[in-house]
Amino acid sequence: MEFNHFLTSYMPNVNIGSKVHFENMLKESVLAEKCGYATVSIPEHHLINLLMMPSPLQMAVKIASITKKINITTGIVVLPIHDMRTYAGEVTTADILTDGRLILGVGRGAFPWEMERLGTPIETSKEKFVESLEVLQLLLKDKEVSYQGKFYNFESITIMPRPISNPVQMMVAAMNLESIKDAASRGFHVQSTVLSGNKELLLSRVNAFKEGCEILGEKGKLLKLSMQRMAYLAKDDNDAKEKIKMAHGYYKRFDNMFTGPGKVKSGSVEPLPRKQSVEELKDNLLICTLNEMIDKLSLYAESGVDEVILSSSFGQSQNDLEQSMQRIGENIIPYFKKSNIKVA
Repeated sequence: MEFNHFLTSYMPNVNIGSKVHFENMLKESVLAEKCGYATVSIPEHHLINLLMMPSPLQMAVKIASITKKINITTGIVVLPIHDMRTYAGEVTTADILTDGRLILGVGRGAFPWEMERLGTPIETSKEKFVESLEVLQLLLKDKEVSYQGKFYNFESITIMPRPISNPVQMMVAAMNLESIKDAASRGFHVQSTVLSGNKELLLSRVNAFKEGCEILGEKGKLLKLSMQRMAYLAKDDNDAKEKIKMAHGYYKRFDNMFTGPGKVKSGSVEPLPRKQSVEELKDNLLICTLNEMIDKLSLYAESGVDEVILSSSFGQSQNDLEQSMQRIGENIIPYFKKSNIKVA
């Protein structure tokens, strides 16, 4: 099982300045490669200080320029807000400038407040996503493409420059079981998450992915299932307790955007009260000491998860974040690289 460092891009204190904030993300990318992470992931969100990254492909190119081999995933590009006729060219340019290390993770969007203001309401984003994905695939694969659909109608065009990867690797974000199975059956890597520590929920997602891979046949064996979780390897129990409280504060803002009313003031997402207590949240996160993290991650390895995406920024200091990354690199990554865990 491999590990992916998610560049959460959470800036609760906007006074720190975006330049320092982005420089810290670049430092994390270099450190991730040094610590043995296989991949770094970059979000895409606009207009807010939570998961803030308006241009993930630009960040991907910059990361490639300061690293040597680590893979770089967009996690996740909000496909419906882009025009595929221009975006395909941006993807091919990034593919070239990252020397083929780019994995294009795509999805329909997650925050209703954001999607509404960007002109694609969340209620209609799935339909537009499906068509956009089809158009993007055609433009990246074929030299001459024309298309007639609900959202795209155009005569024959050729995207220039052409990509160096054949094909450009693509990952689809999916939550419900049918979407996971469908994405895998169509040849996409899949990114999902379980918003709780529920074993049955995890296994249902893994099984849906495996069913999709079986439909695809031999090529399905090449696909990867990634599961995203909030994680921090604490130095001791007191450190873990402190960080869980911080994470609870992060989710007060995340819930506001994901399932809440979307209260935003001058780009800052406001924290709203949560029904879930700090203690209840603890069971759902990978914020813990070494032995507990190994126990929790072993379930993922045994279930057949190929990669765990670790979201590691939730308001702690940059120094604490980087020290956790180093502890993961010294203890967690080698453990799961060497262990002979049997996949169910």
